[in-house]
Amino acid sequence: MTAPILEIAREKVLENGEGLNQQELLEVLTLPDEHLEELLELAHEVRVRHCGVEVSMEGIISLKTGGCPEDCHFCSQSALFESPVRAVTLDIAELVEAAKQTRKMGATEFCIVAAVKGPTQNLLDQVREAVTAINEEVEISLSASLGILTRDQARQLREMGISRYNHNFETARSFFPNVVTTHTWEERKNTLDYVRAEGMETCCGGIIGLGETLEQRAEFAVQLAEVEPCEVPMNFLDPRPGTPFAGSPPVPQSDALRAVAAFRLAMPTVQLRFAGGTELVLGDDGTEAGLLGGANAIIGGNYLTTLGRPMEQDRDLVDRIAPGRNLGLTPVAEDARPIERAIKNI
Repeated sequence: MTAPILEIAREKVLENGEGLNQQELLEVLTLPDEHLEELLELAHEVRVRHCGVEVSMEGIISLKTGGCPEDCHFCSQSALFESPVRAVTLDIAELVEAAKQTRKMGATEFCIVAAVKGPTQNLLDQVREAVTAINEEVEISLSASLGILTRDQARQLREMGISRYNHNFETARSFFPNVVTTHTWEERKNTLDYVRAEGMETCCGGIIGLGETLEQRAEFAVQLAEVEPCEVPMNFLDPRPGTPFAGSPPVPQSDALRAVAAFRLAMPTVQLRFAGGTELVLGDDGTEAGLLGGANAIIGGNYLTTLGRPMEQDRDLVDRIAPGRNLGLTPVAEDARPIERAIKNI
């Protein structure tokens, strides 16, 4: 028997394109496992109807790694923690080569990231030089993630050719002080406002499994929907040695998949991208289930300080569910849908 919240979501989200509210999302996040398959199938239908069948792959690289003055409790790049990550800065040639390899694997977007509270003018000048060099040799959309911005810095990034800017909320506003104390949730929100005002696309997501309650997870999804991001990176906590969250348990796989579906039902038209921690929490089968259960984008290859799958493996995964292939909306071999096969393998 279909759970009542799924009937509500089918009409409200699938048919009318309206995201679920916070209480409705909490009902989704607390659905029993017996309804998980049906939930993921509905989230997939929503994604196909409101976003299309395409699956986007993006590569990211850190221009400046480590030595960050902020105390984000999940992050091994903070200079305040005894982490094995050390400060490293790449040169322009390395950035260009990384962009080439990313494009070669079929990715359409390349994101330049720096571990800073916000960019100095010197860092912005480095990014400008990198953007010019990459554009001369690679046809790929460029985005950036450089921390908290002023309006002028947002303007500079737009003028140099950055089309999308990432600045994650990380978690619900009510839980944020438990995760970061050196800056505020409001500062992050202001940066997104500046980015949008300058005509760039906004990319804003966060991390599932920081210790938030399911109620706060629902709150987080609604707050993301309110800022209308073009893209939502969905990370799952991968506890890093030396950080305050080093001993935190991973999110159970079924809870992670419920969160994926809930985010899709909160934001029917957004590009929902799997990011850090996906391999740890979901594994290969769970990642495929998530891409057939609401997500429609993935970061290929490695992340900033943790290893992902080889980009070739990510490419193969995307190809299996890419346009032109069955996406689970019609029966396939043995009368099983791809989402059913993926869940049975979990």
